[in-house]
Amino acid sequence: MAIVTEDNAELKEIQKLEGHTDRVWGLAWNPTTGADGVPAVLASCSGDKTVRIWQQSSPTSSFHLKAIIEDTHTRTVRSCSWSPSGKLLATASFDATTAIWAQVGDDFECLSTLEGHENEVKSVSWNASGSLIATCSRDKSVWIWEVLPGNEFDCVSVLQGHTQDVKMVHWHPSEDILFSCSYDNTIKVWAEEGDSDDWHCVQTINEANNGHSSTVWSISFNATGDKMVTSSDDLSIKVWGADIVSMRSGDGYAPWKHLCTLSGYHERTVFSVHWSREGIIASGAADDAIRLFVENQENLGDGPMYKLLLKKEKAHGMDVNSVQWGSKENGLLASSSDDGTVKIWKLAPRH
Repeated sequence: MAIVTEDNAELKEIQKLEGHTDRVWGLAWNPTTGADGVPAVLASCSGDKTVRIWQQSSPTSSFHLKAIIEDTHTRTVRSCSWSPSGKLLATASFDATTAIWAQVGDDFECLSTLEGHENEVKSVSWNASGSLIATCSRDKSVWIWEVLPGNEFDCVSVLQGHTQDVKMVHWHPSEDILFSCSYDNTIKVWAEEGDSDDWHCVQTINEANNGHSSTVWSISFNATGDKMVTSSDDLSIKVWGADIVSMRSGDGYAPWKHLCTLSGYHERTVFSVHWSREGIIASGAADDAIRLFVENQENLGDGPMYKLLLKKEKAHGMDVNSVQWGSKENGLLASSSDDGTVKIWKLAPRH
């Protein structure tokens, strides 16, 4: 990819994907597509109760509608997530269920429906090995499910700790450590205790330790997993760091520490942040804009600081609910909005 700097960066709209009849909440790129000659595949989920699967005909061509997953969820589909193998898709819905889908030919078949949450399921996430799924809900709980042979899924832990609606769950990219963020303004970190199946909260990040002062909407990690970015209704983005190496060597849990806060860039709620493999943080917000941030190499301070690479005004006609970089290093960014559309963008130097 050509070098992009703040002087020459451009976020070009490649394509607008239309078809959803209500706001589009979540996006997920299939992790096994988008490189090595494999056309990219993107899932989008919506208030119209459907999930749409979009696919390129070839790695350089435009996206077309490949499949519509419908008639299973009875309310908004809030979140979707591919398994690491790219073979299964999990969808979380306001109907209090999470469905697991497998592609059979050109269609998708529902293998299992995970039930147990009392009401709206807000987010679903697979761990790095594909052996565990996490879900979270407006019922304030986080559930961990084990993936068993024969497409069986077993709830192994129900985590209580948040005092309000849990907005997002996200597994660490390499370790079996789970992160959840909530309307209660906190981020909680969950890990297994020793060799037991008991999961417990090992850290709560709140306003008292440089955390957010309002609802935390989104969590993402850098490629190496030693930094985390979070976004909030408090109009800020925060970057956190942890010593993953000591965690891996069995020295116990390494807490996440606040590195910096990006404030003054967003005028409205920041609903989504996503960190690209190249280290670019994208944000989507209620001001209809997309912003990109990069590490400031000229930083003379103690910790890493970040600067605005570019702002795409009026990226959508309404709130931007999700931004997701392509799972491979192809410079593609997808965004979804209350305006019912999904857009594909390409980050490139301005000619």
